[in-house]
Amino acid sequence: MRPFEVVAPYEPAGDQKNAIKALSQGILAGDKFQTLKGVTGSGKTFTMAKIIEAVQRPTLVISHNKTLSAQLYREFKGFFPRNAVEYYVSYYDYYQPEAYVASRDLYIEKDASINQEIERLRLSSTRSLMERDDVIIIATVSCIYGLATPEIYKKMTTTFARGETLDVDALMRRFVELQYERNDVALERGRFRRRGDTIEIFPAYLEDAYRVDLDWSSVARIRRFNPVSGQIIEELDRALIYPAKQFVMPQGMVNDALPRIEAELVERIACLMGEGRMLEAERLKTRVEYDIEMLREVGRCPGIENYSAPLAGRAPGQRPDTLIDYFPANHLTFIDESHVSLPQIGAMFAGDHSRKQSLVDYGFRLPCALDNRPLRMDEFNDLLAESVFVSATPGEIEIEKSVRVVEQLIRPTGLLDPEIEVRPGTGQMEDIYTEVTSRVKKGERSLIITLTKKMAEDLTEYLTALGLKVRYIHSEIETIERVEILTSLRQGDFDVLIGINLLREGIDLPEVSFIAILDADKVGFLRSVTSLVQIVGRAARNAAGKVIMYADKMSGSMQLAIAETERRRAVQSEYNKAHGITPQTIKKAIANILERHLEEDREQTETAIEVLKNSFNALIPVQRKKLIAALKREMLEHAKNLEFEKAARIRDEVQKLQELGKI
Repeated sequence: MRPFEVVAPYEPAGDQKNAIKALSQGILAGDKFQTLKGVTGSGKTFTMAKIIEAVQRPTLVISHNKTLSAQLYREFKGFFPRNAVEYYVSYYDYYQPEAYVASRDLYIEKDASINQEIERLRLSSTRSLMERDDVIIIATVSCIYGLATPEIYKKMTTTFARGETLDVDALMRRFVELQYERNDVALERGRFRRRGDTIEIFPAYLEDAYRVDLDWSSVARIRRFNPVSGQIIEELDRALIYPAKQFVMPQGMVNDALPRIEAELVERIACLMGEGRMLEAERLKTRVEYDIEMLREVGRCPGIENYSAPLAGRAPGQRPDTLIDYFPANHLTFIDESHVSLPQIGAMFAGDHSRKQSLVDYGFRLPCALDNRPLRMDEFNDLLAESVFVSATPGEIEIEKSVRVVEQLIRPTGLLDPEIEVRPGTGQMEDIYTEVTSRVKKGERSLIITLTKKMAEDLTEYLTALGLKVRYIHSEIETIERVEILTSLRQGDFDVLIGINLLREGIDLPEVSFIAILDADKVGFLRSVTSLVQIVGRAARNAAGKVIMYADKMSGSMQLAIAETERRRAVQSEYNKAHGITPQTIKKAIANILERHLEEDREQTETAIEVLKNSFNALIPVQRKKLIAALKREMLEHAKNLEFEKAARIRDEVQKLQELGKI
């Protein structure tokens, strides 16, 4: 095993050392659950990296959305350049699950668009877990959905070595069983081809392909090469090919499962007929018999995942295997932003079950479809080994489960949590205007947090009329535009940003020194203790940070949030005095929100699109087809580099060109 080794230009600072030591000792002692309660900006990711280095265990890091997962992936790739850092998130650019709305008698067929690059990264994750011990996987909650069992996945491989005698036809049938497609013209990821005495295969999890030269039926040479340029990268003695999909099954197991599926069909039809539901019975019979025939003849069918339980030989209700099953028993798990991630994990099962139960009830699916599901919370907990919850505001669940809660309150910059002041709601607009204008004179920015979209829009109009430069942001604003708005705020194109709850997590705005929270005393999620503390944290990157809560009374959430902030400030201030530290506002490159140079990216992407457009005449069908193909290649390249905003812009251009072809 290659040891985990952190590569960074700095060492742990503040109370990072204590956090790393305490949590590492707990992990090595076998304490199943611990919590890292780290304030915003205290370097929690670096702490996690140093813990991995200390305990030397394969690690799963779970985050609650793709954006934060991508950010963590880039950070961990930087910390561990010599180890296998993988990215495992949902591979759908677009996903419409199969559903039936009984009240409208509306059946919605499954529709999805798979991101090929993310699919490659997912396959690379399972491959790394099969071959290495020094693996860190950054994942979203997609890691609790079903996969092929690790044992079957490992068996569903094929290998060939130099000097070995092959049955070439059997090898190619094996490639098909591993769900590779044969295409003797174009070699693309997940495909293979044969040209005379040469076989080429492009593994679905790699960026390079393999070329096997045969001397009759003997393997004379194996080479890894670049499938685009054809350049030879290295000579190999042996090559191991993993499946092209993560849900795979030997044909023998598929054939063994067919009697179980047929028996369940007979039983379910009898049940529906007994209830007088002839339409549902006939619908189910037609669909499942077609699927059975497809499975028997070609080994797969549309919606094969709905038969995963009988195919894998699982009993009804038995949990599926997931990515976590691919980890060794002594793995380590970090659940980032646990106050959001844990509730999300807990809610996945119920939503999935409700949708599929309707499909089963109305004859669209067999009951075994219910077992193609995410894990329940109790199953998830049982699968975990030593785990650390990471959050600035851990919930009661994390605190109750944890053997210890380790606080990380000291920021390497010496910054304190911002001051908080409570002011009455009466006259708040005039007061906000005064506060904002004083920040504008200093070249600082302000955030105003509202409860509704309408309030955000109306307040933007009101303050704009007073001569302030204001923008608003809420869920109806496209994702790319949201990030561009944040970039513009940092650049000083405007001074005040108004929003609802989109400003709480994952946004780094060191120029913001003032936050106004309207209706701070209202009861609900948006004004809970957790939400208020997260909002306050947005002003913790500026030495002059201040938060004003506008309220007519002091709510319990406000009292707790203020008390917690004051406690943290006291600890931080005492540490600064003891060590002679003067707080310094964080200095960060303007074009670096969410670790992306978005404004520059946008200009570069638009330039690239224009260059391609000028190379083809989109009004001529043949050239339009070539232009679409060129744009798709460009889109996939951006997706491969996790530049999803760039890829999305090109995708939109492709859709426009495809619509042009329909006119």
